[in-house]
Amino acid sequence: MPRGPCVWSVYNAERWNVDVSKIGIIGFSAGGHLASTLSTHFDPGNPSSDDPVEQMSCRPDFSILIYPVISFTADFSHAGSRKALLGEDADEELVKHFSNELQVTEETPPAILIHSGDDKTVPVENSIVYYEALLEHQIPAELHIYPFGGHGYSLGIGQGHLSTWPDRVYQWIKYLSE
Repeated sequence: MPRGPCVWSVYNAERWNVDVSKIGIIGFSAGGHLASTLSTHFDPGNPSSDDPVEQMSCRPDFSILIYPVISFTADFSHAGSRKALLGEDADEELVKHFSNELQVTEETPPAILIHSGDDKTVPVENSIVYYEALLEHQIPAELHIYPFGGHGYSLGIGQGHLSTWPDRVYQWIKYLSE
């Protein structure tokens, strides 16, 4: 069974004129948890499979994490995301498994993180601990913390300084491509 659009994009890359070394993932809030989960729990592929799609890794080449939920173990965890994903009484090992700051390895792709210091929904510490884990494993990373903005500002269109975060991401992706 195919593993999703990312693998199909790689499998059909030549036909679609896609550079397979530049496929990333972006996620906002709980979607940021999903993106960081793919970045830390990706399927490496099975080179011995007869299916060419199954041979390919699902590891993104980079991740863009916007006010992401990262940790389920810390005091600053987002309880609603934890409960929605793992249930009311999740096993502690499962909680650690999906606390993605604990799952960063040398294989984790580079990431840029965008957050607001005054985010009361998903505290900025989520981005900080993931950034620190990336640095600890010598993974290229960039972190932008806006002083104000709260949570859920999307592209920040019409919101002053918040509207500059897509420019930061664009510049970072250009830097990665150099």
